[in-house]
Amino acid sequence: MCELLGMSANVPTDIVFSFTGLVQRGGKTGPHKDGWGITFYEGKGCRTFKDPDPSVESKVAELVMDYPIKSCSVISHIRQANRGGIKLENTHPFIREFWGKNITFAHNGQLSGYKKLKLGFYRPVGDTDSEYAFCWIMEQLRLRYNKKPRNWQSVFNYVAKLCKQLDELGVFNALVTDGEYQLAYCSNNLSWITRCAPFGEANLIDTEFNVNFSEVTTENDIVTVIATRPLTDNEQWTKLEPKEFVLFKLGERVSG
Repeated sequence: MCELLGMSANVPTDIVFSFTGLVQRGGKTGPHKDGWGITFYEGKGCRTFKDPDPSVESKVAELVMDYPIKSCSVISHIRQANRGGIKLENTHPFIREFWGKNITFAHNGQLSGYKKLKLGFYRPVGDTDSEYAFCWIMEQLRLRYNKKPRNWQSVFNYVAKLCKQLDELGVFNALVTDGEYQLAYCSNNLSWITRCAPFGEANLIDTEFNVNFSEVTTENDIVTVIATRPLTDNEQWTKLEPKEFVLFKLGERVSG
């Protein structure tokens, strides 16, 4: 299956350290060699980089690692294809607009019987079960919110309920963000860690790379990283239980 990486922070932060670890799993320390993608939020906009080639061999991935884009919300994905060909349109993350916000989604798992779900305004571009499920989520949001929501936390709590419904169709680990909130839904494998003062040193599992975060942060920084499997071997990660979700807002846990 695929692997996910997300970041939620209270100040613009680069994800080079964690992304470097994830990239190794895209064809070197892991089998997820069927493409990768990453989305960074910057204000109301977002930048997305995708490549159907293995991340460990990708020149685009090298660019992302060499060019430390700072963001308060990031979602990344490395793919091991099970539904849909190895094509650019099938690489995650996927993005759709909802009430003037870019909603970004990435999924790890496999679904059955998903085409029985009714779609409407939102339609997939590629042919993955993941994008189809995302379009169904967006359609449910469109039907529920006929005017702009005032409480976006409640929107994401509703998305968590929709994820639970999709979980009944197979394996559905997912990350969803609007740039402010980030939802992590666990079907069977998802972990997270929040780093805040006092910061320490972290060592990547998949390659020889370590960072002393106390040298690159302030005492007010709060940074949460979410991953399919822990990326470091000297920190305490929290593993989500099946059918559990957690919602973060600018680095801090607010629900779940």
